This record gives sequence, C-alpha cells and structure tokens, in this order.
Amino acid sequence: MMRGLLLVLLLVVGAGLAGPVQGQVGGDGATAPSGTISVQNNASTDLAIRNRIDSMLKQVAAFDSVRVRVDAGIVTLTGEVTEQDTIDRLNTLVARVDGVVAIEDQVALSTDISLRLESVRERFLQRLNQVVAGLPFVFLGLLVGTAIVLIGGWLSRRRKTLARIAPNPFIADFMAQSIRLSSWVVALVVALDLMEATALLGTLLGAAGIFGLSLSFAARDTIENFVATIILSLRQPFSPDDLIELAGQRGRVIRLTSRGTTLLTLDGNHIRLPNQIVYKAVLTNYTRNPERRLLVDLTVDPVADLDRARDLVLRTLAAMDFVLPRPEPVAWIEASGNEFLVIRAGAWVSQDGTDFDLARGEVFRRLRQALDAAGYGIPEPIHRIRIEGTETGIEAPVPRPVPAEPAPEATPYDVSPDSAFEQLVDRGRVDDGRNLLRPDHKPTS
Repeated sequence: MMRGLLLVLLLVVGAGLAGPVQGQVGGDGATAPSGTISVQNNASTDLAIRNRIDSMLKQVAAFDSVRVRVDAGIVTLTGEVTEQDTIDRLNTLVARVDGVVAIEDQVALSTDISLRLESVRERFLQRLNQVVAGLPFVFLGLLVGTAIVLIGGWLSRRRKTLARIAPNPFIADFMAQSIRLSSWVVALVVALDLMEATALLGTLLGAAGIFGLSLSFAARDTIENFVATIILSLRQPFSPDDLIELAGQRGRVIRLTSRGTTLLTLDGNHIRLPNQIVYKAVLTNYTRNPERRLLVDLTVDPVADLDRARDLVLRTLAAMDFVLPRPEPVAWIEASGNEFLVIRAGAWVSQDGTDFDLARGEVFRRLRQALDAAGYGIPEPIHRIRIEGTETGIEAPVPRPVPAEPAPEATPYDVSPDSAFEQLVDRGRVDDGRNLLRPDHKPTS
C-alpha cells in the first residue's frame, strides 16, 4: 500500500513539473500563458517589419545608403543622406509601418561635397523640368490675363458711355477706375490659375486682405469722406444756388466736389465743409419750398385794445403786395407782462423774386409804423419813487401817449433779391468739370 501511495505522488509531481516547461517552450498549436513573449513569434515579426521597410526604401533613390535593423520592434536606422529633409521623410515613412515600437535614428548628413552637389543638381534639374513643362500654361495665362486687362482698359476709356449711365462725372470716373482695377484682379486670378500657382494666389489674396484692413484703419476719415461723396453725388439733397443751413453755417450752395461742399454765406464768404459732415449733419433747405413764413414780434401797451391792435396788424399785412394771400397772415398774443404785451405776427412770402430777410424787415417796419400811428406805441417805463422819512411813496405819474394822427402811407421798400449778390453767386459757381451737382436736379428727401 505504501508503494502505491508513493507511485501516485511521483506521478502528480511529474505532471506539475512537465506543465510549465511545455508552456514555456511551446509547440505547434500551443498557446503561451498570459504575460509571456513568444521568442519564435517575435523573431518572425521583426523579420516581417524589416522586409517591409527594405521594400519601401528601395523605391526611393535617396534612401539607397540607409540600413535597417529591427530588434523586438525597435527599428535602428543607419547610413548617410545628403539632406535633412530626407531624414524627416525617412522617419515619417518608417513610423507608418505596422508593428514598429520605436525608431532609433542614427542616420547622419553626408559630408561628401560631390554627393551634396549631385543632390543639388538633381533638384535643380527636376525643378527646371517642371518649369519647362509648365511654360505653355505660363504663356497661356499671360495671354489670357493681357486680354482681360486690355478689355478692361478699353471699357474704362468709354467715357461717353459711362457718362450716360452715371449721374455725374465723379461716379463715371469711379466706375472707370473700378472697371480697370477689377480687370487687373480678374486677370491675375485667371493667369495664376492657368499656371497652377494656386498657392501663390492664396498668399497674394491673404496679403491683400491684411493690407486692406490696415488701410481701412489708417485712412478711416478719408474713406468715410469718399463714401459720403458717392452717396451725396447720387442722392443730391440740394441743388446749385439753394439756400441751406447745416453745421451752424447758412449760405448758398456753390458746388459739390469729391472733397467737400462749398457754400457762399450771405456775408460773401466761401465755406467748404467736408462731405462726411454734410452727410451726417441736420440739413435745412430753405429753397426746397419757395413759400416761407416770416415772424415778427411787436410790443404794445398792456392797456391797449388788443382786438383792434391785432385787426390792424392783419389788415396791414394783407395790404402788403409781397405777402401771399394763401396761407393767410396770422397774429396772436405771444407774451404779457406788467409793462408790455407782445403781438406775434406771421405772414407767408414767396422766395421767388423776394428776399426773405428784406421782406421780414419791411414787414416789421410797416407794422410798427401802423401801430404807432394808431396810438399803440411802445409803452414807456413807470418808476415808483420812495422818499425816506415818509410813510408813503410818491409815484411820479407818467402820462399815457395820446393817439397821434394817422401817419401817411409808408413808402414801400424794394424787397427783391440783391442782383449784386446774385452775380457774386454766379461767379463762385464757375463750372470747371469738378462740380457734382446737376443744375436741373430736384433735391430728394
């Protein structure tokens, strides 16, 4: 019985020792335990990696002197090349091979002058061949680009055709410049595309964008004034000789140029306003509507009969030949105080043949003369005097003015526009080809 137990124990120990040895050595169809590396499979993988890399290197002449050694998935490269770019390409190519764990780069740049010169010669010949092969496309691009530029130049010189399309010479010149510039840009794009120089085209477009952005910031005021000139020349909110008021300045419009708008003030001074200010400012055009209302303030005595005074004002206004019957003249009490009353009178006049300022002065003169003649004169001040030492003050009475006899009819003044000033306006409006205003244009809102 003891012999049987010993025999069973020996068989168990032998089976336990035989299992690990067989797993380490391995055999056909045997699987190694987890965490171990098969020596036979590792060697075959390294050989496959080396063969794969060798087959790829043989396809490139620059890698002829490169040697490859693979050990446990680590690739060691040795040899000499003529350019650093070749080493970078080699590392990139080897890194793409499946199974490569790491790359040990021991490739050095060759110090052989003849090899370096040979590499330069080959590269030069390669590029020369590319240039020669692309010469037909270069000539075609130049031919097409030249044709586009010539057509654009011919169109931009058609001044009469552009003048019929454009509203003024400034817009016509702007259209001509735009056509010329556009033809150059289109010619450049087409020529570079035919030459297959799209990379250069992208670089030029990027540089043009950066330059345009920088220019827009540097010349912001100039660009704003230019855009305002285009808008004003198209819309033209005023015509030559119009009486306008903007930016605190009032005068007759002389001209509109690409730089600014020139006004002739009523004092005879020339004022040039930049177009960007003209475009953004609040503009009052007194000539747009020929009918214009004038207002005058008349001071009367507070004890006067206001109804009769107002009727007298209305009758006097209606009798003036330059006052329009429609709309009718008006008059109302504007303000009152202890010593005076104000009657505000309004009348409409036509600025065609009548100077507004002269008419307003003439209205005031006639109304004041009529009120004074009827006894509605300007009230005189009343002063109360108090003497010290007395209980009451002594008021110095001031007699009221006695209505005077009706005055003879006033001699009418000439309220027509000053012919000398009109001649001054005509002299300042000399057309030298730069005026963008059209004489027959009607201003738009």
